Amino acid sequence: MAGTPDRARPGGARSRLRLSFGPHPGDRTGERAGGRTDGQGAERTGARGDGRPNGRLYGRRRTGRPTRLTAVGTGVAALVATVAVAGLDRLVFGGLGVLFGIGYLVVCFQLAVRVRFADLLAAPISGPIAFAVSLLMLGPVASSGVTAHVVALATGLALRAGWLFSGTGLAAVIVLARFVAQRRIHRAR
Repeated sequence: MAGTPDRARPGGARSRLRLSFGPHPGDRTGERAGGRTDGQGAERTGARGDGRPNGRLYGRRRTGRPTRLTAVGTGVAALVATVAVAGLDRLVFGGLGVLFGIGYLVVCFQLAVRVRFADLLAAPISGPIAFAVSLLMLGPVASSGVTAHVVALATGLALRAGWLFSGTGLAAVIVLARFVAQRRIHRAR
């Protein structure tokens, strides 16, 4: 039956199954936030009563806040983003220059803003590591060998020290401001 909507087909209506992972404090047994259950904990309707989801995902209310990065997530995000910017700069301009530096600043800013409060120190630490790995992978090397790579890395870090210190300092200042603000909020309570 091409072109026939699901409602017109016999048995075409699909019901959505929402799982409940146990009772929540303040909820009545068998019901959650105005939603009816089918007797086995599966929520059939949302809080509005019109069958749409009620804004909950696995028992937690969704908010507009961005997700926070863990320490490992911060390191992985820093490495992937910095290597990607370095690869783009090398592909477009033939070397690591201004695009790489600006990209590193943006990466450091995003890491410092998005890292969890418990893992604040990961942002200023993972940025320089990703910077050095990017230089090691995509920086110019005069000859092959371990010594040539070490010399090229040291030269690349020395030539791009302004970008490295600017990005790391930016991340450190944002992390320090977030730490002080959170401590003041905690003391006010």
